[in-house]
Amino acid sequence: MIWQRLCAVAKLSEGEPLGFKVSDRRIAIYKVGNDVFATDDVCSHAFALLSTGFLDGHMIECPLHGAMFDVRDGKCQSSAYKDIKAFKVEIRDGEVYVELDGDAALQAAGDGGVDVEP
Repeated sequence: MIWQRLCAVAKLSEGEPLGFKVSDRRIAIYKVGNDVFATDDVCSHAFALLSTGFLDGHMIECPLHGAMFDVRDGKCQSSAYKDIKAFKVEIRDGEVYVELDGDAALQAAGDGGVDVEP
């Protein structure tokens, strides 16, 4: 497992998710109050970026079909869809880091690339 830097905390705004591509994985980060959370950015039902969805408190709504996920743990609020992965987040010197595992960690370690999605 490795910790991957995504962005400065100052870049985050309450209620406005940001999407990132780390190697082949898409990650969404959310600022809720003074806390920062990270989940998979792709909905478990179909390819839709959760970072373009509506964030209400700790709930992110898929922009494609309205599935609701808790950004704290990735749990879907409907039994019709699967949960998404939630990542551990650390703030270090004003920067947001997420813990990656498996293939994403190996790829990130190899290329170190993080892209901000438009």
